[in-house]
Amino acid sequence: MFFCCEQTYGFNNQFVSVMIIVLIGYMGSGKSTIGKELATALKYSFLDLDAYISDKEEKSISEIFKTKGEIYFRKKETEYLTEILNSSKNLVLGLGGGTPCYGENMKLMVGHPNLKSFYLKLSIPLLTTRLFLERENRPLISSINSEDDLMEFIGKHLFERSHYYSQAQYTLNTDHKTPQEVLEELLVYLI
Repeated sequence: MFFCCEQTYGFNNQFVSVMIIVLIGYMGSGKSTIGKELATALKYSFLDLDAYISDKEEKSISEIFKTKGEIYFRKKETEYLTEILNSSKNLVLGLGGGTPCYGENMKLMVGHPNLKSFYLKLSIPLLTTRLFLERENRPLISSINSEDDLMEFIGKHLFERSHYYSQAQYTLNTDHKTPQEVLEELLVYLI
Protein backbone atom coordinates (compact mmCIF):
# COMPACT_ATOMS: atom_id res chain seq x y z
CA MET A 1 0.00 0.00 0.00
CA PHE A 2 1.12 3.55 -0.71
CA PHE A 3 1.73 5.73 2.38
CA CYS A 4 2.84 9.28 1.68
CA CYS A 5 1.27 12.50 2.84
CA GLU A 6 -2.11 10.86 2.81
CA GLN A 7 -5.32 11.83 4.46
CA THR A 8 -7.77 9.24 5.70
CA TYR A 9 -11.49 9.55 5.48
CA GLY A 10 -13.91 7.47 7.51
CA PHE A 11 -16.48 5.66 5.41
CA ASN A 12 -18.75 2.97 6.85
CA ASN A 13 -16.21 2.45 9.67
CA GLN A 14 -13.46 1.85 7.12
CA PHE A 15 -10.58 4.20 6.43
CA VAL A 16 -9.73 5.16 2.91
CA SER A 17 -6.36 6.79 2.18
CA VAL A 18 -6.36 9.53 -0.44
CA MET A 19 -3.39 11.04 -2.27
CA ILE A 20 -3.33 13.61 -5.06
CA ILE A 21 -0.09 14.02 -6.97
CA VAL A 22 0.05 17.21 -9.03
CA LEU A 23 2.45 17.72 -11.93
CA ILE A 24 3.35 21.33 -12.71
CA GLY A 25 5.43 22.65 -15.57
CA TYR A 26 5.58 24.50 -18.83
CA MET A 27 3.75 23.16 -21.86
CA GLY A 28 5.75 20.36 -23.42
CA SER A 29 7.50 19.46 -20.17
CA GLY A 30 5.98 15.97 -20.12
CA LYS A 31 3.20 16.35 -17.56
CA SER A 32 0.75 14.17 -19.49
CA THR A 33 3.28 11.55 -20.56
CA ILE A 34 4.81 11.20 -17.10
CA GLY A 35 1.45 11.58 -15.38
CA LYS A 36 -0.11 8.66 -17.24
CA GLU A 37 2.89 6.43 -16.49
CA LEU A 38 2.93 7.44 -12.83
CA ALA A 39 -0.80 6.80 -12.50
CA THR A 40 -0.38 3.36 -14.03
CA ALA A 41 2.55 2.53 -11.72
CA LEU A 42 0.58 3.59 -8.63
CA LYS A 43 -2.78 2.23 -9.85
CA TYR A 44 -4.23 5.74 -9.61
CA SER A 45 -6.42 7.63 -12.04
CA PHE A 46 -4.79 10.21 -14.31
CA LEU A 47 -6.52 13.50 -15.06
CA ASP A 48 -5.42 16.32 -17.31
CA LEU A 49 -6.99 19.55 -16.02
CA ASP A 50 -7.41 21.08 -19.49
CA ALA A 51 -9.16 17.92 -20.73
CA TYR A 52 -11.40 17.99 -17.65
CA ILE A 53 -12.32 21.62 -18.32
CA SER A 54 -13.03 20.84 -21.98
CA ASP A 55 -15.31 17.96 -21.00
CA LYS A 56 -17.19 20.00 -18.41
CA GLU A 57 -17.59 23.01 -20.70
CA GLU A 58 -18.19 20.87 -23.81
CA LYS A 59 -15.71 23.04 -25.75
CA SER A 60 -12.02 22.95 -26.52
CA ILE A 61 -9.78 25.28 -24.54
CA SER A 62 -9.27 27.35 -27.72
CA GLU A 63 -13.05 27.66 -28.18
CA ILE A 64 -13.52 28.73 -24.56
CA PHE A 65 -10.88 31.45 -24.99
CA LYS A 66 -12.46 32.63 -28.26
CA THR A 67 -16.09 32.59 -27.16
CA LYS A 68 -15.94 33.39 -23.44
CA GLY A 69 -12.51 34.96 -22.94
CA GLU A 70 -9.56 34.30 -20.69
CA ILE A 71 -11.16 35.69 -17.51
CA TYR A 72 -14.03 33.23 -17.83
CA PHE A 73 -11.57 30.39 -18.51
CA ARG A 74 -9.41 31.24 -15.49
CA LYS A 75 -12.45 31.38 -13.19
CA LYS A 76 -13.60 27.99 -14.45
CA GLU A 77 -10.07 26.62 -14.16
CA THR A 78 -9.99 27.53 -10.45
CA GLU A 79 -13.51 26.19 -9.93
CA TYR A 80 -12.68 22.83 -11.51
CA LEU A 81 -9.28 22.61 -9.82
CA THR A 82 -11.02 23.11 -6.45
CA GLU A 83 -13.57 20.45 -7.37
CA ILE A 84 -10.81 17.97 -8.24
CA LEU A 85 -8.77 18.74 -5.13
CA ASN A 86 -11.85 18.06 -3.01
CA SER A 87 -12.34 14.63 -4.58
CA SER A 88 -11.82 11.57 -2.46
CA LYS A 89 -9.88 9.39 -4.85
CA ASN A 90 -6.24 8.74 -5.54
CA LEU A 91 -5.22 10.81 -8.50
CA VAL A 92 -2.33 12.04 -10.61
CA LEU A 93 -3.26 15.47 -11.96
CA GLY A 94 -1.49 17.25 -14.81
CA LEU A 95 -2.05 21.00 -14.79
CA GLY A 96 -2.04 23.41 -17.68
CA GLY A 97 1.20 25.40 -17.85
CA GLY A 98 -0.52 28.60 -16.69
CA THR A 99 -2.74 27.10 -13.99
CA PRO A 100 -0.36 27.69 -11.04
CA CYS A 101 0.06 31.36 -12.03
CA TYR A 102 -3.52 32.55 -11.76
CA GLY A 103 -5.73 33.48 -8.85
CA GLU A 104 -5.26 31.41 -5.72
CA ASN A 105 -4.49 28.17 -7.57
CA MET A 106 -1.00 27.65 -6.18
CA LYS A 107 -2.18 28.57 -2.68
CA LEU A 108 -4.93 25.94 -2.97
CA MET A 109 -2.32 23.30 -3.70
CA VAL A 110 0.41 24.37 -1.28
CA GLY A 111 -1.98 24.26 1.66
CA HIS A 112 -3.66 21.00 0.70
CA PRO A 113 -3.12 18.24 3.30
CA ASN A 114 -3.09 15.22 0.98
CA LEU A 115 -1.27 16.60 -2.04
CA LYS A 116 2.29 16.29 -3.34
CA SER A 117 3.35 18.68 -6.09
CA PHE A 118 6.19 18.23 -8.56
CA TYR A 119 7.61 20.78 -10.97
CA LEU A 120 8.85 18.99 -14.09
CA LYS A 121 11.60 21.39 -15.14
CA LEU A 122 12.91 21.23 -18.68
CA SER A 123 15.50 23.68 -20.02
CA ILE A 124 14.54 26.42 -22.47
CA PRO A 125 16.57 24.93 -25.38
CA LEU A 126 14.94 21.51 -24.95
CA LEU A 127 11.46 23.01 -24.57
CA THR A 128 12.10 25.04 -27.73
CA THR A 129 13.16 21.98 -29.72
CA ARG A 130 10.22 19.93 -28.48
CA LEU A 131 7.57 22.64 -28.90
CA PHE A 132 8.75 23.96 -32.26
CA LEU A 133 7.88 20.60 -33.81
CA GLU A 134 4.38 20.59 -32.35
CA ARG A 135 3.52 24.30 -32.35
CA GLU A 136 0.60 23.82 -34.76
CA ASN A 137 -1.17 21.90 -31.97
CA ARG A 138 -0.46 24.60 -29.38
CA PRO A 139 -2.61 27.72 -29.91
CA LEU A 140 -0.39 29.88 -27.67
CA ILE A 141 2.64 29.39 -29.93
CA SER A 142 1.11 28.41 -33.28
CA SER A 143 1.95 31.76 -34.91
CA ILE A 144 5.64 31.69 -33.91
CA ASN A 145 7.66 30.85 -37.02
CA SER A 146 11.28 30.62 -35.87
CA GLU A 147 13.06 28.70 -33.14
CA ASP A 148 14.81 31.88 -31.98
CA ASP A 149 11.47 33.65 -31.49
CA LEU A 150 10.05 30.62 -29.73
CA MET A 151 13.07 30.43 -27.41
CA GLU A 152 12.62 34.09 -26.51
CA PHE A 153 8.89 33.56 -25.90
CA ILE A 154 9.50 30.55 -23.65
CA GLY A 155 12.28 32.33 -21.77
CA LYS A 156 10.02 35.29 -21.02
CA HIS A 157 7.17 33.02 -19.94
CA LEU A 158 9.37 30.92 -17.68
CA PHE A 159 10.79 34.05 -16.08
CA GLU A 160 7.25 35.22 -15.29
CA ARG A 161 6.11 31.81 -14.06
CA SER A 162 9.19 30.64 -12.14
CA HIS A 163 7.93 32.14 -8.87
CA TYR A 164 4.83 29.96 -9.05
CA TYR A 165 6.48 26.81 -10.37
CA SER A 166 9.13 26.97 -7.65
CA GLN A 167 6.41 26.67 -4.98
CA ALA A 168 5.97 23.01 -5.87
CA GLN A 169 7.18 20.73 -3.10
CA TYR A 170 9.70 19.06 -5.40
CA THR A 171 11.51 20.15 -8.55
CA LEU A 172 12.72 17.48 -10.95
CA ASN A 173 15.13 18.46 -13.68
CA THR A 174 14.01 16.31 -16.60
CA ASP A 175 16.63 17.36 -19.17
CA HIS A 176 17.89 14.40 -21.21
CA LYS A 177 15.93 11.90 -19.10
CA THR A 178 13.61 9.27 -20.49
CA PRO A 179 10.04 9.09 -19.17
CA GLN A 180 11.08 5.90 -17.33
CA GLU A 181 13.95 7.71 -15.59
CA VAL A 182 11.66 10.58 -14.54
CA LEU A 183 9.08 8.06 -13.32
CA GLU A 184 11.68 6.26 -11.19
CA GLU A 185 12.84 9.57 -9.71
CA LEU A 186 9.25 10.54 -8.86
CA LEU A 187 8.63 7.20 -7.18
CA VAL A 188 11.67 7.72 -4.93
CA TYR A 189 9.99 10.86 -3.53
CA LEU A 190 6.70 9.08 -3.05
CA ILE A 191 7.78 5.89 -1.30
